[in-house]
Amino acid sequence: MKMDLPAGRDAAVQWWRIFAIKSGKQHRRPAWQLRQWEEAFRWFLAWLERGKEHGKPTASIPERMKVAVYRVGARRGLSPRTRQTYAGWMARFGEFAKSEQRVMEPEVAREWLTFLVREKKVAFATQKQALNAMVFFYRDVCGRGEVDLQVKLRKTTRREPVVLSRNELIRLIAKVEPRYKPLALLQYGAGLRLMELVRLRYKDVDVERGVVTVRAGKGDKDRCTILPNSLKSCMAEEMQRAKAIWEKDREDEVPGVWLPDALSRKMPRAGEKLIWMWLFPADHLSLDPQSGVKRRHHVCAKAYSAALRTAAEAAGIGKRVTSHALRHSFATDLLKSGTDIRTLQDLLGHANVKTTEIYTHAAEIGNDRGVRSPLDAIGTW
Repeated sequence: MKMDLPAGRDAAVQWWRIFAIKSGKQHRRPAWQLRQWEEAFRWFLAWLERGKEHGKPTASIPERMKVAVYRVGARRGLSPRTRQTYAGWMARFGEFAKSEQRVMEPEVAREWLTFLVREKKVAFATQKQALNAMVFFYRDVCGRGEVDLQVKLRKTTRREPVVLSRNELIRLIAKVEPRYKPLALLQYGAGLRLMELVRLRYKDVDVERGVVTVRAGKGDKDRCTILPNSLKSCMAEEMQRAKAIWEKDREDEVPGVWLPDALSRKMPRAGEKLIWMWLFPADHLSLDPQSGVKRRHHVCAKAYSAALRTAAEAAGIGKRVTSHALRHSFATDLLKSGTDIRTLQDLLGHANVKTTEIYTHAAEIGNDRGVRSPLDAIGTW
């Protein structure tokens, strides 16, 4: 389990509370094991103290960079996912640089970014992600202001989105296991991204108005999209299911669900309110990796994605079906039905209309253009 804390007494105390005390209540630890753990911790903390006395860091450069980026990211209000992404990139840069001096040199940063572009040949979006992490490190963590890394990102070939036909969608949905079927229907019906889908709260679905509100989506922006009329009764049932789980959690005095840092500080007990309950809660409680608190999380995104892949195989669909294929299909089908590009841009939450325009080609492929192949003029084969 990851506990985003630097090596030291706080991390040791946190670990002891979770694994020795809380876990020990469920699975009683033998006395010899507790003594062994205690001895190991005492030795470890003494080693850290000796390192401090001699002015020598006890964590590796990648580890220290990772912790620093994560902590500053939390203070700046970055989402946990963004913090993890930036921290991961900076840990990889630390491994590349190998020394504190080289880490602080923009020339080394340019060398590493160029290595990603030319040698690793990572996608354009990945290049931008690594560059953004690097800028955040120098500007916000190191306090060096704006640093011009002078790196030219390489545009990669844009791939055509995977779009499912109506027949394929029907076959796919029919094979999705019941637990995940409402998620698949809503993702196609509302055009949601994967994490937008699983992170929906009870209050985000307005069945009467037919509106789904996406909060802090990509780019930390809110937007509204459509709730299909055909899904209103299904979503009402999901809300009742979520409410029943919430009532059981309140009865069992389970800690409230996770909330963004600023909100949890302003309203510490808001996570216990029904409106903040996950629309698709997980079946079991799990440890929060940030706080070590055992609470209810939302349904696992990886489990849902795996269920879609399994359903696609069972349905005999010869395409690479991911959760994003449902979003692609939503966009393409709306364009085919005559929805204008600007409206679609708003529904999808795209910052740039050029991103939305990739679906115009997918919508025009084949007979939708009204073009007849010359082979059809010869006959049927």
